[in-house]
Amino acid sequence: MKKSILGVLALSVFVAPAFACTGISLKAKDGSIIFARTIEDSQNDLYSEYVVIPRGQKLFSFTPTGEKGLEFTAKYGVLGLSVVQKEFIAEGINEAGLESGLFFFPRYGSYQAYNSDSRKSSIGDLQLNQWMLTQFATVDEVKEGLKNVRVVGLEPNSVVHYRIGDASGRQVVLEFIDGKAHFHENTVGVITNAPSFDWHLTNLNNYINLQPGNADEQKLGKEPLHALGHNSGMLGLPGDATPPSRFVRAAFYVATAPKLENGVATAMQAFHLLNSFDIPIGIEIGKHQRTILPSATQWTSVIDLSNRLVYYKTAYNNSIRCIDMKLIDFGKIEYQSFPMDLLREQSIEEIIIL
Repeated sequence: MKKSILGVLALSVFVAPAFACTGISLKAKDGSIIFARTIEDSQNDLYSEYVVIPRGQKLFSFTPTGEKGLEFTAKYGVLGLSVVQKEFIAEGINEAGLESGLFFFPRYGSYQAYNSDSRKSSIGDLQLNQWMLTQFATVDEVKEGLKNVRVVGLEPNSVVHYRIGDASGRQVVLEFIDGKAHFHENTVGVITNAPSFDWHLTNLNNYINLQPGNADEQKLGKEPLHALGHNSGMLGLPGDATPPSRFVRAAFYVATAPKLENGVATAMQAFHLLNSFDIPIGIEIGKHQRTILPSATQWTSVIDLSNRLVYYKTAYNNSIRCIDMKLIDFGKIEYQSFPMDLLREQSIEEIIIL
């Protein structure tokens, strides 16, 4: 790999102070399963593309030293959304309905140390999605397959964890701690960043008082107390952009979201929910830092696992775009990638009144 991983990624992804991704999942009345997420970086352009990997494509993993790592051939066709370069799929789905996304996991995770003697079984963390999506159809298959590879970090002191789901609706969180893989069943359908997933579940107990709607009127001594407006039942819901606060907020939004009729309606619902997690530049960077990005939230994606649809919008163009995997012949199409924004400008529908 001539393009230096250590140089490119350190500058454009992992050293940045804000890589604050939020993931949610929803299910429609007709059974459609929706996985959605944001991806953030407040100082650097992630250069994002949509990527198509055909069945039979020969691939290989990069390693921290530049040696060629694990070599593999795509069993399933994949549609992914990448960052920095096409091999690094941040979010994607394969034609069997397996979905996987990576989320920044600083300070709490760690991989096995890279050993050149094991390079042929080593897969870089930023390519793990690429490998999983091209090889497996279910969560159980992923768990079994991981026993045969060594996941190594491509960047020093940078770690990610993964949300993995399949067409049955099951989803897990995969974290590497002290070099060992830990799987957590994701019963709340939410993921953010550090600390570990089990910590986030425990932290939800601090918000046991929250409820949709309004709090009941009561008295404090002789003083009557009543709500100043609607939604007083959610007083105390954290509103900042830290991972624990986003996890709590997302968990309650998902839990209280009404179940809609079908996948399209639920996909649009996911976009609405994730609008609440858009991170403005002003709160993410210090007063002496500079950026030309329009938003720390560089893109938002929604994947309909059941209907094999990938929706996305970006900070440059909030119009929702959709790719239908069913229209792709993964047996004939070539391995390719294209920028998520052909033009970096917001499309605006003009209303003409006569």
